[in-house]
Amino acid sequence: MDIRNPSPDLYNEDLAPAKERNWGTFSIFNVWTSDVHSLWGYYLAASLFLLCGSFTNFLIAIGLSSLVIFFLMNLVGYAGVKTGVPYPVLARASFGIWGANLPALVRAVVACFWYGAQTAAASGAIVALLTRSDAIMAFHKSTHLLGHSGLEVICFFVVWALQLLIIQNGMETVRKFQDWAGPAVWIAMLVLAVGLCVKAGGFSFDHGIPQDVLLAKTKDAGVPGEPGSFWALMAVGATWITYFAALYLNFCDFSRYAKDKSTVKKGNLWGLPINLVLFSLVAGVTTIAAFKVYGEVLLHPEQISAKFDSWFLALLAALTFAVATLGINVVANFVSPAFDFANVFPRKVSFKTGGYIAAGIALVLYPFAPWEGNAATFVGAIGATMGPLLGIILVDYYLIAKGEVNVQALYDENGEYRYQSGWNANALIATAVGALFSSILPNFTSLLPAWWGIYGWFFGVAIGGAVYYALAMVMPRKAGVAQMG
Repeated sequence: MDIRNPSPDLYNEDLAPAKERNWGTFSIFNVWTSDVHSLWGYYLAASLFLLCGSFTNFLIAIGLSSLVIFFLMNLVGYAGVKTGVPYPVLARASFGIWGANLPALVRAVVACFWYGAQTAAASGAIVALLTRSDAIMAFHKSTHLLGHSGLEVICFFVVWALQLLIIQNGMETVRKFQDWAGPAVWIAMLVLAVGLCVKAGGFSFDHGIPQDVLLAKTKDAGVPGEPGSFWALMAVGATWITYFAALYLNFCDFSRYAKDKSTVKKGNLWGLPINLVLFSLVAGVTTIAAFKVYGEVLLHPEQISAKFDSWFLALLAALTFAVATLGINVVANFVSPAFDFANVFPRKVSFKTGGYIAAGIALVLYPFAPWEGNAATFVGAIGATMGPLLGIILVDYYLIAKGEVNVQALYDENGEYRYQSGWNANALIATAVGALFSSILPNFTSLLPAWWGIYGWFFGVAIGGAVYYALAMVMPRKAGVAQMG
């Protein structure tokens, strides 16, 4: 729809409702191949596969949690299709026209952390390839800069710069990139899995890894208890669902370009439960085969490729996973902050400028590398911060507004979403209470049990959403006439 006389501080062409909706099922499917098929995704999937204890447990834990992911993404995706607006603009309906900058900036900051983490992972795959050369290995060990080796710094900067080239022509370039990158990664993964299974002498779901070795190698996955136990499976499912916490918020950044709800549902069906289960299965089988061939638990694909005798196969593996990781960075950690930063300063910041800001922050974070260390803690802490935001937005859209949004008013600073001087106090209170139990208490105090952090995102969604709904019943929003795009 066309927005009539929008407020300049709330509107630019990038934030306007999508006019061209040419993303089909294949493009939506490839949002998820680009998002999942990364080095971080492979590591987490392989770890969780091993911790399930058996193939049946794997199907139960990963399969059921993938259905939850599918359900939540559909809820967010349908809102994007109906309104045609990106995440920070949709958030104006629940947080207020100015208050929406809070969830936008939270999501943007999270994206900057993940942008750096994924870029570091992709450059690590290149480093693993190059250090097969004795001369480069010597340089790698002898030269250090910014808390990293000189080789790591060079590779990080090169991969960082390549991502900026992908985004030069906007969202259509993103779609074209992911449409070929996603399938290419699947082909390379299958070649890797089949090759290792042949070398291992056959295909097997039984990993045969000694318990002490298994626990030591997968401790960063954050799953307590004995592999295959009930609580281990619960933690596996919770960790897998929380891994997608960022995309639950801003999947509407992509679904807004889809032709209709059916397109989103079909793309999500193939890209989420089906793709997630198969990807995790291939990652697990590859890890098992690698253990039988090399006698080590190698949860990172670049570790496996470093063992290859063939330079060509090592090059293929390194480049494939580097490209895959670039895919998730562009999809999850460039597009979102690009819109988020543009939402804060629409007169001065365009989509591309917002993305450059995010990339710049990730570059500044690199010397400190906050993403290094315990993977589960990083995923959980980052994900938990966004739980209350999702709970509030979904409760507002589906339970309070009944799926009706006055799109015109989202761009009007004196419209129905002005609330209290542009801020919805109900949303701010609910965010604070939700964040207290999802992030602050479990991460900065010892008041809650140790297992609480694993489910922090869930507590954030439930508590934030429930508090918002209760406040909305006491102080209901004003009714407005919805104008749909």
